[in-house]
Amino acid sequence: MSKLGIVAIGRNEGDRLQQCLQSVVGRAAQVIYVDSGSTDASVELARSLGVNVVELDLSIPFTAARARNAGLARLLEIAPDLNYVQFVDGDCEVVEGWLEQAQKVLNTQPDVVVVCGRRRERYPEASIYNHLCDLEWDTPIGEAKACGGDAMMRISALQAVGGYNPYLIAGEEPELCVRLRQKGGKILRINAEMTLHDAQMTRFGQWWKRSVRAGYAYAEGSWLHGAPPECHWVKESRSIRLWGLIIPALLLTTAIPTHGFSLLLLAGYPLMAYRAYRFAHRSGRTRIEAWLFGLACALAKFPQAQGQVRFYWGKLFRRPSRLIEYNTSTSKSNKPVIDF
Repeated sequence: MSKLGIVAIGRNEGDRLQQCLQSVVGRAAQVIYVDSGSTDASVELARSLGVNVVELDLSIPFTAARARNAGLARLLEIAPDLNYVQFVDGDCEVVEGWLEQAQKVLNTQPDVVVVCGRRRERYPEASIYNHLCDLEWDTPIGEAKACGGDAMMRISALQAVGGYNPYLIAGEEPELCVRLRQKGGKILRINAEMTLHDAQMTRFGQWWKRSVRAGYAYAEGSWLHGAPPECHWVKESRSIRLWGLIIPALLLTTAIPTHGFSLLLLAGYPLMAYRAYRFAHRSGRTRIEAWLFGLACALAKFPQAQGQVRFYWGKLFRRPSRLIEYNTSTSKSNKPVIDF
């Protein structure tokens, strides 16, 4: 117990934050909540539960990476002898038994610097977008290249690489994992339930914005670590540009000169969806789930391309990165809301 600290981050999480903090209070030496300018009662709620609160300076742009760094810094001010930190997003609840299982891995495998498990969507039946989140998080067990926002990390390894990159608005965990692996650390995903996530994503526009953010993250990740041998997200970024930008441009500019033959390029999209479907179905998903996943993978190329353009446009004109938030509302209820 004395080796572990918790850092939760959030902004206007409503009831989700209460579930998050109650799932970890009393289960670690220290619990820190980092608030990024909430306008609800998040700060008061956290303090009422006996949680140490860090309120980020409003004059500096918010990022999840910045919040996690601030939480870790406060954690080590209070308890400098801690070995491990569990990061958790404020819209997630830590599953009973996870903290003990993750600590056991770090205790017995010194080369492992990050351990993560299965994040599940709390209400996958509430909308197809929530269900897509649940499918996305069902990743293979074993050594991995990256983790997500919820993970337990070895503090000494984090300090050795300087923590998270505070300027990244998305994709900060995979970028951190690149640097951790370059130092010889291993990222391990174990077969264990880790967290329950409440996306509250019920509208197509929210899914689109989330995909734009993913495209932005792919572009920035390849910009930072695209050189060999890492080639971080280079293949993914090329695929996004091909299917989300180049092929649509070719269709628009060559349809008349080729008498419509260029429209045959459209066949590539269902083929792409079918390949993603086969992957998901072989991974144990039902046919309906696999088709949903495949169609979403194909459609997502367009908002992801928008995110890539946004990144390079900002680089070209030296504009600062701004958060891309897909869910800015605060829920007062934990019940599913169906809104397709």
